[in-house]
Amino acid sequence: MRIPGAFAAALDGRGPDGLSPADGVSGRDWLDGLPRLLDDLLDGWALRPDGESRWGSCALVLPVRTGDDEPAALKVTWPHLEARAEHLALRAWDGDGAVRLLRADPHRLALLLERLEPTDLTDVWVEEACETVGGLLARLDVPAIARVPRLSAYAARQAAAPDSPAVPHRYTDQARHLAAELAADADVDARLLHTDLHYENVLAAARLPWLAIDPKPMAGERAFEVAPLLWNRADADELGTGPAIRWSLRRRVEVVCEAAGIDEARARAWSVVRVVDWARDQPPGSAASGLAVTILKAMND
Repeated sequence: MRIPGAFAAALDGRGPDGLSPADGVSGRDWLDGLPRLLDDLLDGWALRPDGESRWGSCALVLPVRTGDDEPAALKVTWPHLEARAEHLALRAWDGDGAVRLLRADPHRLALLLERLEPTDLTDVWVEEACETVGGLLARLDVPAIARVPRLSAYAARQAAAPDSPAVPHRYTDQARHLAAELAADADVDARLLHTDLHYENVLAAARLPWLAIDPKPMAGERAFEVAPLLWNRADADELGTGPAIRWSLRRRVEVVCEAAGIDEARARAWSVVRVVDWARDQPPGSAASGLAVTILKAMND
């Protein structure tokens, strides 16, 4: 089976991602075995291709038909830590607010999912999109499950993290203090989180208007969920300029929190922690580091 060139280019050159030596595989080595993996899954699960594949930075999704001629989607993911628990979260949600899991092979990071539409929230008015995400977060609010990372462990790492060259010291220092303070809550690991529910990770569906996809599951506090809505869709056309930027960012937090039933002050605080962490991967002086500072100012003012 032909692998899309753009997908191969996104993975080529990646080294093993923090997995055990037995599981770790480079992007190139995984791509070399991907055609056989797809053929094995199609044969073993009695599936047949039914359209053009789609992909993200780490996963390929192939529209298929099942043995009963039902539409579905076969997702295969390059092995990395964030993908290991996806099937567990989807099973826990059982289709309520998220794409329904039909079958899973966790060892090979292969999932058979219900077929969704390719339309996401990118072109939906941003306030409506935030309200939609908030509504999905309300549906996805279930108790935490075993075998997923803990927010308390993430917070401990952030509380001890060094300064980031991409943002001023006052923000990294604030993020360290907030991480320790927020993690002191007794319920910090109580709920199952998606952690990456932004505009492109919501797709149109038949049985509900919109469903969440591609979770990076964590046991945590729901206020942690808001930050990805701030650094996505964040150009001048979306945020405005001058004083409008602060209003636009704060409004996103307000809308999603109201729809989801999340405490707005804690959402802003966790967003400071997450944005500082996100900024560590951005080159100093880049547009992304500038955006990080802009968000941090808006969360503080």
